[in-house]
Amino acid sequence: MNEIDIILEEIRKQQFRPIYVLMGDEPYYIDLITSEIKKHALTEEERAFNEMVFYAREASVEDVVSSAKRFPMMSERQLIIVKEAQDWVRTIDQMASYAANPQPSTVLVINYKYKILDKRKAFYKAVSKSGAVVECKSLYENKVAHWIHDFLKQRKYEIVPKAAQMLVEFLGNDLSKIVNELEKLELLLPKGHQITPEDIETNIGISKDFNVFELRNAIGNRQLDRAHQIAAHFGDNPKMNPLVVTIGMLFSYFSQILQYHALNDHSPRAVAAALGINPFFVKDYAVAASNYPMKYASRNIALLREYDLKGKGVGAREIPEGDLLKELVHRLMH
Repeated sequence: MNEIDIILEEIRKQQFRPIYVLMGDEPYYIDLITSEIKKHALTEEERAFNEMVFYAREASVEDVVSSAKRFPMMSERQLIIVKEAQDWVRTIDQMASYAANPQPSTVLVINYKYKILDKRKAFYKAVSKSGAVVECKSLYENKVAHWIHDFLKQRKYEIVPKAAQMLVEFLGNDLSKIVNELEKLELLLPKGHQITPEDIETNIGISKDFNVFELRNAIGNRQLDRAHQIAAHFGDNPKMNPLVVTIGMLFSYFSQILQYHALNDHSPRAVAAALGINPFFVKDYAVAASNYPMKYASRNIALLREYDLKGKGVGAREIPEGDLLKELVHRLMH
């Protein structure tokens, strides 16, 4: 069980720390922990007098400390939430003395998004002893499909690997967006349902046939007509399929093919672990590696760098993105 799971379990058992600093570049977990504290710290009747929300741009450290030192009204505790506390980057250490001796009847939650505290400073050290500092890190993209599977399993759903990969290709590692789409599916699909690519296409609007995942497969399998068909679709729908994103995905794909070539152990388990993929897809990488020996995989990575620059206007200002992609796909496969 990781640190975030431990904190959430404590909160749901109403075991509160007097001060929480939730920091890092993954806002989903910062918002989730804050929401769970709000849900469990006070009853609906207690909130009117015992819950306060501050925005760091509008309040000072002194304002928050003064409120935190007060006693709750007709309640066991009071809850204070500070949002956008990263705006206090130059003054937050002034809260160190309070953090060293926090008011036991106050639960103080500090949202410090997209940044982390200086661990050498007094405030960080004080909170580490008296409360909880939780660093919420973004997932690497190759871990997101597994995260989706675990998230849905907790909610009594299953998902086929291709469907999970479609979500990753479309939404990246933005967990808030992913959860928003998964919660839409929960409203439409019964518990115990196995989510398929067709479910994703019908309910979220991601094409199961025309997406980067299918383009990679077509290129990997040297299906020239199919790859050009998908590239043409992308060219007709540039807003849904930006060239820079497509090139980034293809770059990652050929980098993984290079990794595959470098492995001594090509067993499914070893390949899945090394490439950070679901074992279900190992056979596809084996086929792609046979179609693109190391020399050609390396050449394709150089091509992708070249077309990334062209897509950003370097040496190809008048060429539409769709035409660049068609040309790129042709060169990758020849």
